[in-house]
Amino acid sequence: MFNVLTDINWIAFAISAVASIVLAGVWFAVLIVKPYAVALGRVGAPAPESDLVRNVGPVVCTLLVTLTTAVLVEALDLTSVGDAIVLGLVVGIGYLGAMTYQIALNPNFPRPLLYGAINAPYFVLTTLVTAVVMTAMR
Repeated sequence: MFNVLTDINWIAFAISAVASIVLAGVWFAVLIVKPYAVALGRVGAPAPESDLVRNVGPVVCTLLVTLTTAVLVEALDLTSVGDAIVLGLVVGIGYLGAMTYQIALNPNFPRPLLYGAINAPYFVLTTLVTAVVMTAMR
């Protein structure tokens, strides 16, 4: 069932990955900059220094989430956009959104509910985009 890597449409994967990475740039660098600082208790604090892990890590994680969603689309043999939307919502809300809140619910996050509320929608959107693109381009 999960021997589907050769069945993945790699062009659709690339489109999904680029869309998710671009959305991440807009989401985190433009849309939620101020609320993100509030959620982390870093209002007025200088931004952390950039390094390889902070620059490459999110891209690698996005590629893994995109690949996982692509594998699920193939393994579940999705053929309709409606099914793709359901998969995107299940993965986006049930796994990624829930884990966003789970990660934030520790003493290092002064505003965990705000953190989850501003981050989880990004994951839901990207899994929706990936599931729909991967299904539509099968």
